[in-house]
Amino acid sequence: MNILVANLGSTSFKYRLYRFADGAESLVAQGGYQRVTDYGRAIDSCIEVLRASGHIAVPGELHGIGFKTVHGGDLTGCLIADENVERALLACADIAPAHNPTYAAGMRQFRKKFTGVPQVAVFETAFYQWMPDYARRYAVPQAWHSAGVRRYGFHGASHKFVAERSAELLGRPDIAAICRHLYEEGPRPVPGSPLRVISCHLGGSSSITSICDGIAVDTSMGLSPQSGLPQNNRVGDLDSAAMPFAQRRLGLSANEAERQLAEEGGLLGLSGVSSDLREIRAAALKGNRRAEMAIDVFVHAVRHWIGAFWLDQGGCEALVFTGGIGENNPWIREMICAGLCELGLIIDPEKNNAAHGETDLAADESRTRLLVIPANEELVVARETHRRLLAQAARGQVTGGTPAPRPASSLNPASRTATTPTLHHV
Repeated sequence: MNILVANLGSTSFKYRLYRFADGAESLVAQGGYQRVTDYGRAIDSCIEVLRASGHIAVPGELHGIGFKTVHGGDLTGCLIADENVERALLACADIAPAHNPTYAAGMRQFRKKFTGVPQVAVFETAFYQWMPDYARRYAVPQAWHSAGVRRYGFHGASHKFVAERSAELLGRPDIAAICRHLYEEGPRPVPGSPLRVISCHLGGSSSITSICDGIAVDTSMGLSPQSGLPQNNRVGDLDSAAMPFAQRRLGLSANEAERQLAEEGGLLGLSGVSSDLREIRAAALKGNRRAEMAIDVFVHAVRHWIGAFWLDQGGCEALVFTGGIGENNPWIREMICAGLCELGLIIDPEKNNAAHGETDLAADESRTRLLVIPANEELVVARETHRRLLAQAARGQVTGGTPAPRPASSLNPASRTATTPTLHHV
């Protein structure tokens, strides 16, 4: 089965073609386009490249198209991307303006060009649909909550990959299996000691997720991708009074205030240099105080969320770094993990500085493992699309569908006593 994963940006289109055969999966082609103004032409070009390279000789050799969709409100999970999904994306376009309209338009374009090829939407919010109610609620009036003002969470594909892969590395195949089939079967109780993981997806867009036995129990992002940690140019968490205060003091309209928070905030707003952490650090090393402050604010926010989740779960078997910043910057991992020996986390400086790819950075005496797991969101989308289409075929359907069931009772991450697991060599 050939699955095309389409990653659509406001002016970009990236794709990966995965092949599933005989129980194995492989990435057979990838590419992309920048400064896209006509997605129809970009899609045509993509397919022509795949045909010319022999990966898809005829249209019938493309069996499914997967999308890493962002925000559908109450509609979430791994779903056939039909008109209902498009409507949900457009209904939430005001809180995910950089993503939702583009994906809705892209789905329509693919549907026109490949009428017989099923499309699957893997929502970024899907991984969080089993979070306890107390972690999903804001302290807002009931009418606001009923209107959809709640914590949804994002980067679900990345954190789900970390949940599954960390369980494999920590010798918990039972939990890895739950992660693997989570969107089809939902969570289930796990006997024995819990596996508590804190996943730090740090990149141009960043979030931290608290995971217990493969299930997300809390996360730093909330109603929109605008929340949580300082992002590259998005503000992150902010006092609810700040926006109307700035409007009055600076004479801004609501639309202009929203635009500035989304485009001129975050690391860019803090540093005044760039939204790219590499350029910010280069400026900081030259003595730029605003650049130094941007790094300090970012590290403080990361440590804040790690500490909150560590306390909430009553411990942590593994702290995981993923994403471009988390994977490639030993200096920021060192700053984030400094002084945590009393919590049982001791970073090995030599391992940290030499790290490349998937590895464990913890010192031998550290009770908590410190893992780097390279992000692979597209592979998650491909796997989920493949599973969804197989399930649909088994039921004799190609449209519709509902996400996996959410249990009536909330998970309590601190309800069991943990033991230190044995890490399998990577």
